[in-house]
Amino acid sequence: MATLLNGKIISQKIKDQLKITIAQTQAVPGVAVILVGNDPASKNYVENKTKACKEVGIHSELFTFDEATPEKIIIEKIMELNNASHVNGILVQLPLPGRLHSHEQQIMEAISPDKDIDGLHPMNIGRFMNNKYLEDSTVFLPCTPYGVIRLLEAYAIPIEGKHVVVLGRSNLVGKPVGMLFLAKNATVTFCHSKSENIKAIAKQADILVSAIGKPKMIDEGYVKKGAVVVDVGFNYDEAGLSGDVDFASVEPHASAITPVPGGVGQMTVAILMENIWKAYTMQNM
Repeated sequence: MATLLNGKIISQKIKDQLKITIAQTQAVPGVAVILVGNDPASKNYVENKTKACKEVGIHSELFTFDEATPEKIIIEKIMELNNASHVNGILVQLPLPGRLHSHEQQIMEAISPDKDIDGLHPMNIGRFMNNKYLEDSTVFLPCTPYGVIRLLEAYAIPIEGKHVVVLGRSNLVGKPVGMLFLAKNATVTFCHSKSENIKAIAKQADILVSAIGKPKMIDEGYVKKGAVVVDVGFNYDEAGLSGDVDFASVEPHASAITPVPGGVGQMTVAILMENIWKAYTMQNM
């Protein structure tokens, strides 16, 4: 039976330690969350983040906008929050819906780099891609990709020298998680919608990371015996919530596997809490 990589347990340890740290310093870090539209997955993530903030002692403010809101209005709100001393971090819940999706980059670039707790501002991306975070603790690492690494490290899963196959190449997960594995001295292969022979490539992986957003697409045919399988998918359909991985068929073939829910999503929230605290310390200490 595969080891269950329980993100709920590991993320709770991270949050518990952070709660102690914040309480000891008597600090009140603040975060502003911008939610546009009514996507169920986005609303679920925002609710989880708000709950986690309250749990560890972070003040959170939620600003909601209709899907039809012009990007100018959202950017104006971000600029206002950039200048608000009680707001240490700004989070725009992605992906943005409808026509705003094509303006995501412009909106993310409006966030001050020192409040970019998602690590998506070009300045932070550049420092991350150049491995500056290895020597500079002020670099914000993207929450979900770094959450994957922290989860594997918590279970002492070897990364160096391993072949990691990443299914997906998004700026939010696929690309950065591959770069983090590369920085850990893994050999990394990216597969995407235009790749050929994806199953054959995936089956070579010692560590298979799926971030494609297709419910239960990854079955046992993609998985080498004994591989570690990391499911970053978070999909809603008529059957409810599911990951990219067909857990029932893959689990018997894997040596370790993440559940959905209770896996990477939990780690994303915990790393976000750490980033908010980092932003506070950078701005106040």
